[in-house]
Amino acid sequence: MRVNSGPAARLTSRRRGRCSMSHALFSRNNDLKRLRDEGYFVQQQGGHLVMREVPYVDAHREVRIGTLISTLTLAGDETRTPDTHVVHWDGEFPCHADGAPIQGISHANGAFDLGHGLKATHSFSSKPEGGYTNYHHKMTSYANIISGPAAVLKPGLTPRTFRTPEEEEKSVFNYLETASDRVGIGALTQLLANERVAIIGVGGTGGYILDFVAKTPVREIRLFDSDEFLTHNAFRAPGAPSLEELREAPKKVDYLKGIYSRMHRNIVAHDVALGADTVHLLDGVTFAFLSLDAGEAKRLIVEKLEASGASFVDVGMGLELDEGSLGGILRVTASTPRKRDHISQRISFVGGGEQDIYASNIQVADLNALNAVLAVVKWKKIRGFYRDLEAEHHCTYTTDGNILINGDLE
Repeated sequence: MRVNSGPAARLTSRRRGRCSMSHALFSRNNDLKRLRDEGYFVQQQGGHLVMREVPYVDAHREVRIGTLISTLTLAGDETRTPDTHVVHWDGEFPCHADGAPIQGISHANGAFDLGHGLKATHSFSSKPEGGYTNYHHKMTSYANIISGPAAVLKPGLTPRTFRTPEEEEKSVFNYLETASDRVGIGALTQLLANERVAIIGVGGTGGYILDFVAKTPVREIRLFDSDEFLTHNAFRAPGAPSLEELREAPKKVDYLKGIYSRMHRNIVAHDVALGADTVHLLDGVTFAFLSLDAGEAKRLIVEKLEASGASFVDVGMGLELDEGSLGGILRVTASTPRKRDHISQRISFVGGGEQDIYASNIQVADLNALNAVLAVVKWKKIRGFYRDLEAEHHCTYTTDGNILINGDLE
């Protein structure tokens, strides 16, 4: 039996998730709940578990306060066995009561930017036989090692402060994004956090762009498309709709929002074709992906984005069936406040004829996805997530020769 969860049910679900993801995390998991019940000042920040106000002794035999930081391994909102025995530490290197460093836990020193406002100066390694069974075991083990000498100098001093965070972290996701922090790129991912992204045209390529952007912490994602999601769309878009869903002929923006709102909270669907009366819906957008046909509407969109100072990427795909096989070109053209003078030569605002390769309507899912990948990678290069040696603002990929060419360098 198919259960139809209507708009009211989905809104209620989103409100429940919005109440306090972090609070629910600590309530649901016995190892995290036990840490708070026992008085440890612990909180979740990004994909990390943070224990604050841990007393320690420095090299001058002075008692100081530091912070323990561990990555979190989750299955949805349930903790799993910690995937690493290593932790990070924000503070000076902890010492024994006589001021000698606790060398047994030494791992690495440096200036670690973990993202989400978290910094660290050291990482520690101490692995019990059999490893750590849960996060209570892991965090209290390190806290005892580090704070023990402080209790020698100041009897009764403990990391069990019985304080809780005054305000829990708010997230654009319905569950914690742990992928970035577990591999140490949380600070890079945060470069995207203030973006308000528009995806204009969510057919084949636009749908895949949404798939990738929805996995980033951008503040808002606005979808623009007035078309219905029909059977042919199912074979060139991400995901796998059911026959029942196709029979309903939903709008593309509503269908895709329904899927990706399971992960990202701030997706706004606009069932409109942008034009003179609706282009104001782009107000506040910081970056846009254009995956729509040439025409006067595209010219208005480009003019609007340029006037507001927003950067954008325009994608195009042209395939031809010739002698029994397909061949063609994928195009990604970027426009930023630093470089816009190439746009009139690279982006067509007039529909082409049969000889215009970019006017061809042949689409294949794998090339839609590749075009989306190239567009999203360029966005992330513009924002500093990826290294960008050439700062190209135009790129083409030719299928038959597997040729990738950069142009319009900054």
